[in-house]
Amino acid sequence: MINETIGIILICIGVAFDFLGVLGLVRLPDVYNRLQAATKCVTFGSAGIMLGVLFIQGFTNFGFKAVLGIVFIFLTSPVAAHAISRAAHRSGIALTKESIIDTYAKDKELKEELLIGEETNL
Repeated sequence: MINETIGIILICIGVAFDFLGVLGLVRLPDVYNRLQAATKCVTFGSAGIMLGVLFIQGFTNFGFKAVLGIVFIFLTSPVAAHAISRAAHRSGIALTKESIIDTYAKDKELKEELLIGEETNL
């Protein structure tokens, strides 16, 4: 009985994170802010839902698959978001006017890669 209650609470928290992530996708101004909202949505929302399923189902085959899903999401979602944001910055997608700092513009590695790319094109 208590496991089901905890599971339902975790599922509701996960759905709330997913809902707030969708609002962030609609309301935020540029691709970088939207990507941050989507990453939080997927990581915490979906993981919360799967953790709730684990509490309800217990350590059965279904519960074990939920744990594997949580681990997979925690490992892949931040890496994918970083790769997408770096590719967006390298392709020249501008930040919104309200952005305060652009740390990729200060990154020497990125400037060196661009210089090396220009030298090979000559």
